[in-house]
Amino acid sequence: MNKPLIFEALQEMLSVKVLTDVSMRKYTTWRIGGNADFLVFPASTDELSVLLIYLHENEIPWVVIGNGSNILVGDKGFHGVVIKMGEQFATTNWRDNQVDIDAGVLLPTLALEAAERSLSGLEFAAGIPGSMGGAVRMNAGAYGDTIGQYVTQIEVVTYTGSKQILTASDISFAYRNSSLFDVEALVSRVTLSLPRGSRDESLSKIRELLQLRSRNQPLEYPSCGSVFRNPPNDHAGRLIEMANLRGMQIGGAAVSKKHGNFIINIGGARAKDVVALIEEVQQRVYEYSGVRLETEVKMIGEFV
Repeated sequence: MNKPLIFEALQEMLSVKVLTDVSMRKYTTWRIGGNADFLVFPASTDELSVLLIYLHENEIPWVVIGNGSNILVGDKGFHGVVIKMGEQFATTNWRDNQVDIDAGVLLPTLALEAAERSLSGLEFAAGIPGSMGGAVRMNAGAYGDTIGQYVTQIEVVTYTGSKQILTASDISFAYRNSSLFDVEALVSRVTLSLPRGSRDESLSKIRELLQLRSRNQPLEYPSCGSVFRNPPNDHAGRLIEMANLRGMQIGGAAVSKKHGNFIINIGGARAKDVVALIEEVQQRVYEYSGVRLETEVKMIGEFV
């Protein structure tokens, strides 16, 4: 890989400065991970399209991230291009009860703005530290609501650079999943249709849900959110706690004492610590209950 040549090409096609040899600790909510060769910030669908064409034609490894939640970057980093859909790709366009949302828009920001406009449905998202692109792809949800139930249209850019529009009928949503995982494209913009509601009621519900999260989740420590998917008719956190695993620690990673489905960085945690702890939890829960927990976490890069 000719890094100087790739850097020059990337910088020529993008309006925001390309970063090199960047510690991914700064860009993940777990605050864990080695260095990425390149970190880029596309500022429009046109830039994203040109970027993907270049990466595809030159067979350069790449991965996309949003706010860095729900991912674990290996200690040896990522040898390729990390595409961050961030603040440069974070505009919203409100039209009555519909809103067009760029992939980099943060869910808490969107939830609060919807409430201020007396639009309901997104109160659950106020405490989810993710961005729209990843949220719609994995059908993020909480407290009985999901993002997918409000989707009317999704704009994507394929891995070969073409732009396409998918309607709600083109997409199927399930628990922590969607058919978007089968589409070789990146989400660039999402359109939601939200029901009319009460500003005061929505803001009150947001405050209530945020207080509930604060009481029940270890928000004082870096984490990725929930590590494991809930098995059918049960909760991963309950199984972990019943197996007496709260507080279990490997290196700087520990199972939260407040919520069993959170693995927290108590200081200096490495990816290898988290992987080892995940595997130990899976084994112990299986021995206790016969249930094999599946992770929600996306593993990125090279691991020791």
